[in-house]
Amino acid sequence: MDIIDRLKNKVVVSVQAMPNEPLYNEKCMVAMMQSVVKGGAGGLRVAGIRDVKNAKLLFDIPVIGITKPDVIPPNFKEIVYITPELKDVISLIEAGADIIAFDGTQRPRPNMACLAEMIKYIHINNKAAMADVSTLEEGIEAAKLGADILSTTLAGYTLESKDSPQGPDFPLLEKLVNAVDIPVCLEGRIWSPDDVDKAFSLNAHCVVIGSAITRPNVITKRFVRRYNL
Repeated sequence: MDIIDRLKNKVVVSVQAMPNEPLYNEKCMVAMMQSVVKGGAGGLRVAGIRDVKNAKLLFDIPVIGITKPDVIPPNFKEIVYITPELKDVISLIEAGADIIAFDGTQRPRPNMACLAEMIKYIHINNKAAMADVSTLEEGIEAAKLGADILSTTLAGYTLESKDSPQGPDFPLLEKLVNAVDIPVCLEGRIWSPDDVDKAFSLNAHCVVIGSAITRPNVITKRFVRRYNL
């Protein structure tokens, strides 16, 4: 797909905030998007209808859309919560997202939603399907079901990936690249340009960076905790 080709060797920025955070304000999120695009972001990954619509209205770069709950539950490692059902897919398509990202694991979905049906619906509407996975097996199965691109987004955030490294999951990236015939994106715990360089050296199609760029509260905590300030 052309929209996925446009992400080749690009840094995609995940511009997201939870509703209880100051930056969740619509003007703040738009300003953050404008800032990262001005800085060279080759794509945006945003959550929710409001931010997908604004991203599509303001920028001519690929927009990856997801849905997620207003509050991430404590048992998040056990459940599917990123674009979990067909109704979420439909809402993102109607909002204009170019790429629909979803939990691509094999775990049970709410209301017995079917991953294969979600991917089929995405394709019927001429959108690209991005499967967020946490293991090699999940990635292989998602590719078989028709996903257009994989992402390591969930590595370390599921019970099935408890052995994922504390930093970016480069081993998973490398395994996926060698195992499937579709592009693979590195996402998760990327904190330095060296991480990006290594990802591309392992043939990542693109790299998605979130907290290191767009989450001041998380960035601040890293400094405070490291130096006991």
